[in-house]
Amino acid sequence: MYIRVVVLTALSAALTCGAAAKNATPVAVPLPQSKPLNDSEKEKQRNSKPAMVLFSEKKLPSLGSAMAIGYYPRGCLQGGVELPITGPTWQVMRVSRNRNWGHPELVKFLERFAPLAAEATGWRGILVGDMAQPRGGPLPFGHKSHQIGLDVDIWFMPMPDRVLSQEEREDISASNLVAADGKHVNGKIWSPADIAFIRTAAEQPEVERVLVNAAIKKELCRIEGKSDKSWMSKVRPWYGHADHIHVRLKCPTDSPNCRAQPAVPAGDGCDKSLDYWFADWILHLKIPEVGSARGLMLKDLPPACATVLNAPASPGSAATDALLPGHE
Repeated sequence: MYIRVVVLTALSAALTCGAAAKNATPVAVPLPQSKPLNDSEKEKQRNSKPAMVLFSEKKLPSLGSAMAIGYYPRGCLQGGVELPITGPTWQVMRVSRNRNWGHPELVKFLERFAPLAAEATGWRGILVGDMAQPRGGPLPFGHKSHQIGLDVDIWFMPMPDRVLSQEEREDISASNLVAADGKHVNGKIWSPADIAFIRTAAEQPEVERVLVNAAIKKELCRIEGKSDKSWMSKVRPWYGHADHIHVRLKCPTDSPNCRAQPAVPAGDGCDKSLDYWFADWILHLKIPEVGSARGLMLKDLPPACATVLNAPASPGSAATDALLPGHE
């Protein structure tokens, strides 16, 4: 965790203007090299702390060409880049978590998607939730995935017409679109803009999946039943996801060690398989906050993740440097 943003408005223009520069692959610069670990030190590190602790301690990304390494719920990120916390059509929420990092393809996607979503929905822009930590890896709370810099949560809530304060970014909650019974959407909140929001994300070619609550998928099936639903195959039901969409990108071509997710099943996902999500035991299932990520050690991740973890830090943005005291 780090000190919250104090003067968001003053940073907004600088961050926005620097957005394009941050999309570039991090360039190696001369920095003092960290002392190489010997075999016994490496073994001690692999077995000392959970991987989620080791990676959450890293406040800046590693040097090196950008690469997504491993699988979405078991991997890491080399050469991550930062999404500026304020852009023309987006604002990052929960800034204190330091999870607005990703593979350059994810940052580029968000910069392209934000204005498209604004146009499709009539919103001023989008509110971006968790992406990844600076070096990816297991997170100490909130997700099993989001480890390789290709996942992002985007809220079901329009961006306001002003820059949110630091307190608002930490305290405002996203809109829950699902009714109390878990089987339907909340008709008082659900709107055509939400459909356009999901559809716009799913139509992007680099998107692998868009995860939503099963009740939302069910409503999409009902409304879009007689229209072209080629995009619907990407929209998959998953636990939670009542107040945001979870967008997952395909493995980039520059990441040979990125493990692709199996292709989505044939069809639009509106068949009887959807019934599974409405069984009583599923509706009342309590999902652990972290799940299997809590038990992951460094040795359980791809070998390259140890190199990423121990690599020298890449210089962060001016804003990030100012907000992270005692960073590497």
